[in-house]
Amino acid sequence: MKTLFNLPNEINFCSRCVMSNQRPASVSEFHHTFERKGAKYLNINKENICDACMHSEIKKNIDWNKRNKELVQLLDKHRKNNGDYDCLVPGSGGKDSAFQSHILKYKYGMNPLTVTWPPILYTEYGLRNFNHWLSDGGFDNISFKPNGNVMKKLTKLSILNLLHPFQTFILGQKNLAPKIANKFGIKLIFYGENEAEYGNPIADNNISLRDKSYFTMNNIDNCYLSGIKVKQLIDEHDFSMNDLLTFLPLQNESYFQFPFEIHYLGYYLKWIPQEAYYYAVENTGFQARPFRTQGSYSKYNSIDDKIDDLHYYTTFIKFGLGRASYDASQEIRNNHITREEAKALVDKFDGEFPDRYFSEIMKYIELNEDEFMNNLDKFRSPHLWNKKDGHWHLKTVNGIKRF
Repeated sequence: MKTLFNLPNEINFCSRCVMSNQRPASVSEFHHTFERKGAKYLNINKENICDACMHSEIKKNIDWNKRNKELVQLLDKHRKNNGDYDCLVPGSGGKDSAFQSHILKYKYGMNPLTVTWPPILYTEYGLRNFNHWLSDGGFDNISFKPNGNVMKKLTKLSILNLLHPFQTFILGQKNLAPKIANKFGIKLIFYGENEAEYGNPIADNNISLRDKSYFTMNNIDNCYLSGIKVKQLIDEHDFSMNDLLTFLPLQNESYFQFPFEIHYLGYYLKWIPQEAYYYAVENTGFQARPFRTQGSYSKYNSIDDKIDDLHYYTTFIKFGLGRASYDASQEIRNNHITREEAKALVDKFDGEFPDRYFSEIMKYIELNEDEFMNNLDKFRSPHLWNKKDGHWHLKTVNGIKRF
């Protein structure tokens, strides 16, 4: 049967978590098109165990004391004693960036500069957490606000062309830090956990470095934004090159003139999202949202942006996996819930439509609500969805044994 987005034709579920082989691995957003040529998806082995669950077992046998010594050696290599910034931590003040920056500064004695590409539409509690991060945590910060009109137009186009409302935020989140490091002469950047913890190829966890293909480009003519080539955006959508460069990665020549290292802190420190949350609450005044996140059962994960909830709804449409699937799978791997509990949570919450901020988002990006809803259908892969009596049904729930 025909599949979209280069998805695997046969649907398989991991026997340990509740994730399927339809879970997408990361791609360079500036190469992201509707076809997703060359895209990879979660590997599930012959024993029906996914790479993410395999890695959770590997983590149990890692010598974390040795990894800590390796971290200290890395930090000592870059440490500055003249008051200059010696590392850079991108983030919005969520639990992960709060944990990273605070532990680097107060446990390891580094002087981090924090850098923020703000959410498209801050939630009230997300903005509050951002302010507490800087004031209670005690950090210098550069917050870069891109051209609002360009941001809105690109977000609208990314929804229409890719059903990807979060692309402009991800682009900024991944590309801003290298650019700021380049300008400030900072040679060490830290992100949190490697995406391979959740489904990227397991081999990515073998080193701490982030692949430079995610944050550098060779040829702007081969770059896409909102699923459209840069030249086409300029010629047909009334953008200038100046408008778009903000969203594009660092040029390769700039990187080679001033090489820096991007590391995952989760390679050196055992990364558990719930522990990062508790740490952020205690040390930077982080607060969970006051209600359950639509589409899931959690209250503290990815709560900064009003578009965040809509993003996970679109993954449900494209890949048959909503936010509850993601949350429950990582909690199984950390032994916080059982698979039976996770199945019940997924059945109850996955695919719930996030109507809390929906109208506000559509008004902000100037997209008609009916146009958004009608646009969903072209992103439903035929091997995942059936339409019966005018209603769409996910085959992995209706007709195919999901677990």
